[in-house]
Amino acid sequence: MDVAFLLDKYFKGAQNVSIDVFDAQTLNTVYKDVINAMTSHFEIEVSVLQALSYCLYEMMDNVHIHSGKPLGTAITYYDDKQKTLRILIADDGMGIRASLAQNNDYKDITEPEALKMCLEDKITDGKGMGFGLYTTSRLIENIGKEFVLHSGSHKLITKNGRTEVIENGLWQGTLIYMEIGTGEEIDPSQIVDHRADAASEYNETFVETEELETLW
Repeated sequence: MDVAFLLDKYFKGAQNVSIDVFDAQTLNTVYKDVINAMTSHFEIEVSVLQALSYCLYEMMDNVHIHSGKPLGTAITYYDDKQKTLRILIADDGMGIRASLAQNNDYKDITEPEALKMCLEDKITDGKGMGFGLYTTSRLIENIGKEFVLHSGSHKLITKNGRTEVIENGLWQGTLIYMEIGTGEEIDPSQIVDHRADAASEYNETFVETEELETLW
């Protein structure tokens, strides 16, 4: 994977960018390390971390479940001046259209259609619930500044409230990039469509008992 290209394209000029490669065995460790690093930035709203932690695990787990390749890459950067968080998850697997086409319901869809559909609820290749990218899209609707989903020769871009799919080079696999605001309080339950307790899951895993009392 061309990490230098990713850094130049999505993190140009950023200092102290975190780069982590993970597989099925190290996914949990890398995920916890990434969230713990974000938690250390006290300027980030707790509710943002609660919702993001759920979405991030789902995005990373998608690499293991759907890509057909063992490795994924996570790149993260917090801009304390702009109060924004940039996150990129990428793999060099089969890509979204080929993955969805394993489900007979979607075997004839085009690549642009696949990029749009995978953000909808319960759209899956049959190996998962079709919930991870759906929750991520809800997070973007709330606090997203930019969202990019690049797979194959097409790229879905959401920015300034507008979404479009364009033909734009080739990414062998799936690349998800998002830039989110971190200073606005949100409702984690709303992000996960009230179908999980994202706040409690985050608190139990990443917040010390004595710190937990200060959240209420």
